[in-house]
Amino acid sequence: MTSRPLAISAGDPAGVGAEIIAKAWRALRQDGPTFVVIGDAQLLASAGGGVKVRAVTRPQEAAQVFPDALPVLDIPVLSPVVYGRPSPSHAPQIIRWIETGVGLALSGAVSGLVTAPIAKAPLYEAGFQFPGHTEFLAELTAAASMVGARGPVMMLAAGDLRATLVTIHTALAKAPSALTTEAIINSGLVTAQALRKDFGIAEPRLAVAALNPHAGEGGALGREEIDIIAPAVEALRALGVQASGPAPADTLFHPEARARYDGVLCMYHDQALIPVKMLDFWGGVNITLGLPIVRTSPDHGTGFDIAGRGIARPDSLIAAIQLAAKIAARRGI
Repeated sequence: MTSRPLAISAGDPAGVGAEIIAKAWRALRQDGPTFVVIGDAQLLASAGGGVKVRAVTRPQEAAQVFPDALPVLDIPVLSPVVYGRPSPSHAPQIIRWIETGVGLALSGAVSGLVTAPIAKAPLYEAGFQFPGHTEFLAELTAAASMVGARGPVMMLAAGDLRATLVTIHTALAKAPSALTTEAIINSGLVTAQALRKDFGIAEPRLAVAALNPHAGEGGALGREEIDIIAPAVEALRALGVQASGPAPADTLFHPEARARYDGVLCMYHDQALIPVKMLDFWGGVNITLGLPIVRTSPDHGTGFDIAGRGIARPDSLIAAIQLAAKIAARRGI
């Protein structure tokens, strides 16, 4: 494990973020990865069912605090919080928590960033210009990003399934027109690089999903496979990636199929997320590839319908914390 703490941005204060962070700390405080929370200390204390919270001024203090109390870089919200009722008035603090976490990761003060869930609608009301967390993180890290193939590429991991996306937060009706051979090649290169560097797979095998039913039936059900996806697969092979496809998506996710690849490249959001959540709804992890920092997130939303009731499960956040620590250790951070 890395010697530096992870940072966790607290997510939407009206959701389950504070509760699952407190529960994750209880589960990991003795022998798990150390982390420091960026958020509202008072909110974390009240949402955590009596968890002890201690404000710190620097991430380096987290290691001494962590076994006995939840360390928090305290940036309070400036308006009342009502569980289950997100408000645009909280947007400045939510954004600042994320920006602070990214800054700490870029500076090397923390080994990576785990982001608790945010709700996009109230952020949009407050003027937020990005489709989601992933795209915002890409903008915040753009100046420090590597030259060449880069993210953001969203990967969802559950069990032995690692699925990445070519289009991310794109309306389904617009996804076909958003697909390009260049975007598929870039996503494939970033995925292959991450499988080697972050997951320790020396020669990763990448399956590439088709867009249309039956992989287009030779063009009868669409030409995207012929005109866009197949050329990208050939280009990836020429660049040294063990890529196969395009393959019909309905045959890619059963156990025997998963044994034939280390990662699968999906063309649109639900093509990846449905099988991941079917395989492990509670333990899936969202990883952003192609960034100069380690970033993971639980694979679920804000849980406004159950916020404040004490019943939110922390499984996915715990898995995200543990995976972020493993990736950081493999990178030598």
